[in-house]
Amino acid sequence: MKGYVQVYTGNGKGKTTAAIGLAVRAAGAGKKVFFAQFVKGCTYSEHESINRFLPEIKVKQYGLKCFIVEEASEEDINAARQGLEEVTTVLSSGAYDLVILDEACIAVHFNLFSSEELIRAIQSREKHSEVIVTGRYATSDLIEIADLVTEMKEIKHYYSSGLVGRRGIEF
Repeated sequence: MKGYVQVYTGNGKGKTTAAIGLAVRAAGAGKKVFFAQFVKGCTYSEHESINRFLPEIKVKQYGLKCFIVEEASEEDINAARQGLEEVTTVLSSGAYDLVILDEACIAVHFNLFSSEELIRAIQSREKHSEVIVTGRYATSDLIEIADLVTEMKEIKHYYSSGLVGRRGIEF
């Protein structure tokens, strides 16, 4: 089966959640999944569920903090670049049926690596590997090479009224 490139972008909630949903679906079908998270370094509730119930999904984080708020540090850049190098190896190995590059668009936005480097990594994949790239600010060249692009658009969000993230819902 040929693998395709999917991009989930936009300023709305649900990009990572959609990718995790597809990871669960793939695992249920007996497929091996590699879930790479760029920028994020905290433990989220989905990690606990995946580790406990879904050994077919390998999660690896390439971030130092929960998120970069201002400017990326040298450590942030090194972690992301090391992650992209490892993900390139994973993609070219063909060992995984589904490879998720969560927040890779944000990593590009914060100049942790370039869009061209990300696209080269994606294009190095084995033909059967499906790739999902998530994050706000997908670049036009990434959108161009993608086979499917979904934009999550925020219409209304309770964060605007001061609600903070809730365990099990947002993290």
